[in-house]
Amino acid sequence: MSDPQALLAAASQYHDPLIGKTLGEARVGLSVSGSRLRVTLGFPAAGYRAALAAALRAHLAPVAGEVTVDVDWSIGAGAVQKDLQSLPGVKNILAVASGKGGVGKSTVAVNLALALQVEGARVGILDADLYGPSQPLMLGSHDKPTSPDGRRMNPIRAHGLQAMSIGFLMSSDSQPTIWRGPMATQALWQLLTETVWDQLDYLVVDMPPGTGDIQLSLSQKVPVAGSVIVTTPQDIALLDARKGLEMFRKVGIPVLGVVENMSTHICSSCGHEEPIFGTGGGQRLAQDAGTELLGSLPLDIRIRQQADGGNPTVAADPESPLAQRYRDIARLAAARLAYGPAADAAFPSIDIAND
Repeated sequence: MSDPQALLAAASQYHDPLIGKTLGEARVGLSVSGSRLRVTLGFPAAGYRAALAAALRAHLAPVAGEVTVDVDWSIGAGAVQKDLQSLPGVKNILAVASGKGGVGKSTVAVNLALALQVEGARVGILDADLYGPSQPLMLGSHDKPTSPDGRRMNPIRAHGLQAMSIGFLMSSDSQPTIWRGPMATQALWQLLTETVWDQLDYLVVDMPPGTGDIQLSLSQKVPVAGSVIVTTPQDIALLDARKGLEMFRKVGIPVLGVVENMSTHICSSCGHEEPIFGTGGGQRLAQDAGTELLGSLPLDIRIRQQADGGNPTVAADPESPLAQRYRDIARLAAARLAYGPAADAAFPSIDIAND
């Protein structure tokens, strides 16, 4: 039988590439019973548990011989802005934002929400783009919310997600939202606080583009645990994305990382992949801003077709290569929310030279 303390000590020294730290540094939950190690992560990891268990068995073999490793997770509530309290029924609010429109933010948001769900979390999505709500179309639902008490609304259920959007309350898809800033801000607040969210681990908020009234009010009044910035590689998108990123930092909301959307175009006829919007933009933005690139996504006609058809990529085929990209990004963002920046990304490298 293995020495439990030696087993725990060895396990705590394992450097996990996803977390970016040793399990001990990240304070990952570890317990030992005989030759069985139980690992409790702070983020959903259905698509990662087997790889982590195998890596730990190999890491522990020289110390403890054959060890059984069980990997599970327990998602806690992340810290929020000062003087704000968590929303009832919601552990973590994740804002998905962009500096400008047209970068595919809403498509990324719904697929990240679905990816977190596939990974093992209870997830909801709030469509905060009151002037251009797109989540009802992407989720394939035009149901009207019901009320449990005449005051609050039950969220719409679609693909397993709990969802709310001003689009669910409109009489038609073509009905415009003609509101001044304060009216829109109040409407968003009501959608957020008067929806009966049912024990969510994550509520993904699909933010409107830009840094106007709605974005600022949401950032100051809503307990947001972390944000994800969506951009394309081209310079004009990067410029605006940096503004959105800095807005979150100014109000004390952690930026979990950058998602580079439309990083390459994949030809539907021959499969050729080409960076039509430039290369490396998302990585440069992340490095300049002191955060990290969570992942890159291609400009692929299937993503557009599936979203327009009300069956987003992760829901349509969760094991496909495209869905795996979303799942990898969602898992990494959730890991950063649970454990903070990777140890090797916490500080910039400094080169000292004698000229």
